[in-house]
Amino acid sequence: MMTSTAPATATSSNDVPNALSDMLLPVVRSPILDREEELFAYELVFYRQGAGTDADTTLHGGIVSGITDGAITRLVRGNRAFMRLSRSLLLEQTDILAHTPRLGIIIDPFQVRDAALLQRLQQLALRNCPLMLDLGDLDPGACEPHGPLEPLLRLARYVRIDAKALDAETLAIRCHQLYERGLGVIAGNVDDHLTYGHCKNLPFQAIQGRYLLVPQQIEVPVLTPNRLSLLRLMGALQDSHGGPVELGEIIRDDAVLSYKLLGCVNSAYFALPRQLKSIQQAAIFFGLARMRNWINTMALSSMDDRPPELLRAALIRAHMCEKLAQGMPTEQQDMAFMAGLLSLLDTLLCAPMEFVLSHLPLAPEIREALVEDRGPFAPMLAQIYAWEAGDLRSGQMQPQNIRKMAGAYFAATQWADQVYSFAEQRAH
Repeated sequence: MMTSTAPATATSSNDVPNALSDMLLPVVRSPILDREEELFAYELVFYRQGAGTDADTTLHGGIVSGITDGAITRLVRGNRAFMRLSRSLLLEQTDILAHTPRLGIIIDPFQVRDAALLQRLQQLALRNCPLMLDLGDLDPGACEPHGPLEPLLRLARYVRIDAKALDAETLAIRCHQLYERGLGVIAGNVDDHLTYGHCKNLPFQAIQGRYLLVPQQIEVPVLTPNRLSLLRLMGALQDSHGGPVELGEIIRDDAVLSYKLLGCVNSAYFALPRQLKSIQQAAIFFGLARMRNWINTMALSSMDDRPPELLRAALIRAHMCEKLAQGMPTEQQDMAFMAGLLSLLDTLLCAPMEFVLSHLPLAPEIREALVEDRGPFAPMLAQIYAWEAGDLRSGQMQPQNIRKMAGAYFAATQWADQVYSFAEQRAH
């Protein structure tokens, strides 16, 4: 949310009461998409801060608190989610999962040798807790890899295969073996579109990996009329130096976009003191720079031919960039938002970044960050990429930075989900 240009009377996303903003547990939600590219589930990946038992205690306490107070449920918008829990948590805190039926547990092959844990997993399965067996550590060359895991396979509802570790033939064989047992088979570590293509032709229930954020390699990029129209709108917004009236004129003929935008800014999430009835009023209330960013956000989020989770990822990056840019001049905070929002434009439009940006009159600082990986916004984008990938070992990820990133990420997910919920709506 663009907080820097709002009048004092405006309520920003930072002011909205939300338990998640206080739960600074380092966690990323990794989407798992079904064959129609709709959300099947999230995997919640938690990161330890530091080493030793104190770090474990802090992490375990945060996870239990997040489940108990519903913060984790809100993080995933009530969707199905899977996470790994430590042995001690599984043995001592199983009861909390009985009240959260859409939270599932990821289990690993080595756990088949732990009699006490196996008994507890049986209890969870009887309570209809979804269990996903992650086969990522199995020997890719083993002829009968699943035999010793029979006790876990009988408990699991889903099984995840490491698509990166297997050749196409072995991947197909193992997928069919597990599918024929009636298990939901999930392809994991699908990090490129070639592997994704192999998986789409197999009976996988869902697919997970970095492929979602990676642009496809297209020899001759072609922008459809709808995408050209989107770029023209974004270009007009970047070129506009007028006031609220001129800003309203730009989207005057797009009744659907205006409807969504006004519905979003007037929602309970922002708790405005009065209802805004026009784009001009909103621009006066929030400020021109913020409203330009808002219109860009809503327009980009309205693309209905791309996976919704990809669009949400762009919104999360935008909000995180703006949060990380706090302390910079106001103009740079606005540009940071756009740098994050446009960082997935090549993936969204299925065209090279340089080609897409050639249609937009952007500030040099934004173009430098997206094309040349330099300038004031490149380091914050690098931090966000590392956070998404779970790389907290880089030099930039000191404990204080991890806490800051955790707070920015939680706020960004809530903001992105709110905005996207309005972008999906249709005018009556």
